[in-house]
Amino acid sequence: MSWDRLITAKRFGMEEFHDERKHTRTDFQRDYDRLIFSAPFRRLQNKTQVFPLPGSIFVHNRLTHSLEVSCVGRSLGTNVAVALSEKYAGTPIAEKLHHMGSIVAAACLAHDLGNPPFGHSGERAIATYFSEGKGLALKPLLSEWEWNDFTHFEGNANAFRLLTHQFTGRRKGGFALTYSTLASIVKYPYASTLSTKKGKSGFFASECNDFLRVAQDLGLLPDGESGLRYHRHPLVYLVEAADDICYQIMDIEDAHKLKLLTTNQTKELLLEFFEKEKLPHIHEVLKIADDKNEQIAYLRSRVIGRLIDECSQLFVEHEEELLTGTFEGCLMNGISETPRKAYEHCSEVAFGKIYKSSDVLDIELAGNRIITELLDKLIDAVMYPDKAYSQLILNKVPQQYETRATTVYGKLQAAIDYISGMTDVYALDLYRKINGMSLPAV
Repeated sequence: MSWDRLITAKRFGMEEFHDERKHTRTDFQRDYDRLIFSAPFRRLQNKTQVFPLPGSIFVHNRLTHSLEVSCVGRSLGTNVAVALSEKYAGTPIAEKLHHMGSIVAAACLAHDLGNPPFGHSGERAIATYFSEGKGLALKPLLSEWEWNDFTHFEGNANAFRLLTHQFTGRRKGGFALTYSTLASIVKYPYASTLSTKKGKSGFFASECNDFLRVAQDLGLLPDGESGLRYHRHPLVYLVEAADDICYQIMDIEDAHKLKLLTTNQTKELLLEFFEKEKLPHIHEVLKIADDKNEQIAYLRSRVIGRLIDECSQLFVEHEEELLTGTFEGCLMNGISETPRKAYEHCSEVAFGKIYKSSDVLDIELAGNRIITELLDKLIDAVMYPDKAYSQLILNKVPQQYETRATTVYGKLQAAIDYISGMTDVYALDLYRKINGMSLPAV
C-alpha cells in the first residue's frame, strides 16, 4: 500500500465534486467537525460505556470516551506523521502525512457510532436474539451472509453502515466522509461470512459494494482470494491503539471514583507502567497535590503519555509491515515489557473487579431484556405491517428507517437501525410505554 493513495480527500457519495484545492480548513478537519455536530454523535452522551449512566458521580459514557479516544488518536497520528515526514522529506507524500492526526482524530470520534444502547451487552443482545431467541424462525428467509450479519451483529460494521448508507430523505453518501476517514474505522475489513470465533466483521452485505469501492480506491491489499477480505488501512492500528489505551486506563480511574478500587490499589496499578528509575520523580510530583482524585488523574495522564509514545514508535518501526499487510496483532501487544505487563495486569483487574461488578451486570441484564423486547415488537411490526398493533408501533419509527423495505433483510435492518441508534434512556422509555408501564401525563 502507498500513503499517496491511502490519504485522499475524496468524499464518499460526492466523488463528482472532488478536487485537490487547498482550503484553510482541510477536508479531514471537516470530517471531524461534521461528526461533532451530528445527532448520532450527540446521542452517545446517553449510551453506556461500562458503568451505569451517572448519578452523583460522573463516569464515562460513550460520548466522553469517544472524545478522549479522539484526543489520544490525534496525538498518535501527529507523532507518526512527524517521524515519517523525515523519511519521506522532499517527496509529495511528505505533505500528505501531516493530515494523519486529523484523520485518526475523526475516525476515533466515529468508532463507536454504531454501538447500540447498553454497551457491548447491546451487541450481544441483538446477535443472540437471532442465534438463540425468536429470531431463529427467520433464518430460512435470509441468505447465509444476511443471516451472519444478524447472528454476528457488530457495532463496527454498523458504524460503517451509519456513515455511508443513504437513509430515507438523507443525502447520498450518508455522512459523506472522506475515504481515508471511513477506511480508518474498519477494524475488521471482511464480511461476516468470514468472521472469526469472536464474530467480528467490518461491513454488512448491504454495504459490501460501498466498502469495496473505498478499499479499492485507496489501494488496500486483498487478503486471500474471496474478494471479501482485505488488509487494514494502516491508520486503523492507531485508532485501535487509542481506543485500547483509553478504555482500559479510564475504566480504572472510573472504578476508583466509584470505590470499586481503593486509592492505593489504583496507584499501584498505574505506577507499574514505569521503570524503577522513573518512580522517584513521579512520587515527588504526587506530593504536590493532596487530593486523591488529582493524584490519580496525574498518574493516568502519565500512563497515557507513555503508551502514546510506545505505540507511535512501534508504528514507525513497523511501517513497512503495516503497508504490506504483514503486521500481526495490535500495537499494544508489541510495546516494551514494563508497560505491556502493567497493561495486562490492568486488564485482569478490570475483568475481575469492574466488568463483573454488580452494577455492570445489572445494566447488562436490563439491557438484554429491553433490547430483546423491542426487537420482538419491532420485527413483528415490520414483518406484518398491516396489523392494527403493528401500525401503532411503526408510527413511532422515524421515516428515515426503511420499514417498508421490499426484502426481509431490509425490513430487519430497519428495525435494528432504529434500535441501535437509541440512547439507553430512550430505549428504556419506549420499552415501558410498549409494555404499558409508563403513560403520558394526563
